[in-house]
Amino acid sequence: MPKDPLQVLRSVFGYERFRGQQRAVIDHLTAGGDALVLMPTGGGKSLCYQIPALIRPGTGVVVSPLIALMQDQVETLLQLGVRAAFLNSTLAYDTQRQVERNFLDGQLDLLYVAPERLLTERVQALIGRAEVSLFAIDEAHCVSQWGHDFRADYWQLSLLHERFPGIPRIGLTATADERTRQEIVERLGLQEARVFCSGFDRPNIRYRISPKQDARRQLVQFLRNEHPGDAGIVYCLSRKKVESTAEWLRAQGFSALPYHAGLSAEERQKNQRRFLMEEGVIVVATIAFGMGIDKPNVRFVAHLDLPKSLEAYYQETGRAGRDGLPANAWMIYGLQDVITLRQMVEASQADELHKRVERHKLDSMLGFCELTGCRRQALLRYFGEISDKPCGNCDNCLNPPDTWDGTDAARKALSCVYRTGQRFGVHHIIDVLRGKSNERIQRLGHDRLSTFGIGHAMDEKQWLSVFRQIIAQGYLTVDWEAHGALRLTEECRPVLRSEVDLRLRRDSYKEASSGRRQAVERFSNPEDERLWQALRALRRTLAEEQDVPAYVIFQDAVLMEMVQSRPTSRTEMSRLAGIGERKLELYGDEFLSVILEHGSGDGSASTASTTADESLALFRLGMNAEQIAYQRGLTISTVYGHLARAIETGAVELGEVVGLSDSEIGEIEAAWQSLPEDQRRALKPLYQALNGKYSYEVLRCVRAYYDRLRNSPDSEA
Repeated sequence: MPKDPLQVLRSVFGYERFRGQQRAVIDHLTAGGDALVLMPTGGGKSLCYQIPALIRPGTGVVVSPLIALMQDQVETLLQLGVRAAFLNSTLAYDTQRQVERNFLDGQLDLLYVAPERLLTERVQALIGRAEVSLFAIDEAHCVSQWGHDFRADYWQLSLLHERFPGIPRIGLTATADERTRQEIVERLGLQEARVFCSGFDRPNIRYRISPKQDARRQLVQFLRNEHPGDAGIVYCLSRKKVESTAEWLRAQGFSALPYHAGLSAEERQKNQRRFLMEEGVIVVATIAFGMGIDKPNVRFVAHLDLPKSLEAYYQETGRAGRDGLPANAWMIYGLQDVITLRQMVEASQADELHKRVERHKLDSMLGFCELTGCRRQALLRYFGEISDKPCGNCDNCLNPPDTWDGTDAARKALSCVYRTGQRFGVHHIIDVLRGKSNERIQRLGHDRLSTFGIGHAMDEKQWLSVFRQIIAQGYLTVDWEAHGALRLTEECRPVLRSEVDLRLRRDSYKEASSGRRQAVERFSNPEDERLWQALRALRRTLAEEQDVPAYVIFQDAVLMEMVQSRPTSRTEMSRLAGIGERKLELYGDEFLSVILEHGSGDGSASTASTTADESLALFRLGMNAEQIAYQRGLTISTVYGHLARAIETGAVELGEVVGLSDSEIGEIEAAWQSLPEDQRRALKPLYQALNGKYSYEVLRCVRAYYDRLRNSPDSEA
């Protein structure tokens, strides 16, 4: 492994240059210094410890809070040729012992460990006997008792500094306001660490908030108009709502799965795996889902309920667009959201200090929803970052909202609350304001109040908007013990006395678009679109064979660059961002083959468009796969891929290519039939079930043969 960080970046990870403060962090950590890194999601935090771990002697130990995150990162690193492993509760006993032996023998570059396992005496003893290059504490904001992802185990991670003071440590997070940063430093003992703050901006994410009318109709309109076939996350506040929303989306033709803490661990894992492995799956979830999900092509995050804080909103919306391509953060919001969240804060068992903090966070979230200016500027300002100009990529920038002088309306609303004795909910107050003379109002005598009918010029929607905004701004509060009665606050006095002017947002009930199908119509040239789909199909096949998510092979951004640049050789392909030496060796020839088959993009055929036919022609001349690979300068895997396609189309027979006996084919078929249904497209489980007796290339050809039989017109299936 080269010792120069830039060489490692290029040869292993396939990128030409570092971004932002990555190089400064890597140099500092490689030299043995401690660091705290605040970097936005998708900003390349992982490289900040992965490259130093490859350069420094020993194994980098990474503390990761979620099993899914470590498995995902280890799979990605193995594809890059990095020796990585994880220790968690999913491993069989023998596998755990093998990982431990590899760790002690110096056979690992990176070892991912859950915090609760790291704190055991056994793992602490292992660390004491092994050579450790660094400790990386991922998702470091989990240490904060004020945060939304608090994990008690993180509080004890200061023992790494106490027991192993000579090993450099790095804490990393994408979400931390000033209070949380201070707590990370204090709890993890990083007082001497250098702080690197790369900012919080995610310019590819478009922030949009709309008034809530018919939530399900609005959601489906958003999905069908802008994200058909895309992967995304829909957040709801309750488990019940998660279940009903997922079921309803399935009835509308979407591939939607629920995820919340009330599901069994097995079902949660199954749904999460489908989300990672399949294209176009939507997960409907509570906040129990998302942290540590590395899926880069999540094209949208939708909120049907208001998050509890801007930290939660930033963290959850940040799961969209990790690949840097356009993504949507879409939310609908209404008066009931305000009431429900305020009730949750007041009803919690927390002490008064925590409640005060939660109230402040909720007020900031509500203020963000009612903004009339740039949402991105406000979001960045909350985290202490100043942006000089509006972003041009949020709903308020693209469609500036109308505002109106709501002082008089607010005064009427507050007066009516006062005149009715501060004992009634919002709908009763609106009925009084609008002059509705029903039986209850007459019985209570509210039709004789001075405020009866003074708001008749405004309809119910307009009044609901007024009450939502003045509650959000703190002029009214909701008394939960009095069944949601509205009560005046001290802050309302200047409004009642006409000492302040109140500008309110005029709700628009026409759904603002982010630019219809912005993330779907990627190419104007039909030839480019055909190549894009062919590259995705190849990626899906390779991923299924290895039982890994498709993005582990190549991310969407890499495939898009292939379409745009259309490399014709390995040398040209190696220049694309995200293609290192290992991936070029593994997959370069197969992707080049597809690119060449699709020509130059102007509709003309490529001279190399029959590359699979060339391999087949040489095979018919008597050459075997190894000889064809040598003759053509391709990998053996690529040639077997050509021959597997020929088997599937019936151009050659299976026995001609692999020379297996009937009993051997039967053995493979029996092993294949014994696999769970969801693993039968993958070659890795089949390879393992047969204990490695047959190569992946042979198994690919056998699968092509069975695909041909299954798709045959004579097949009973």
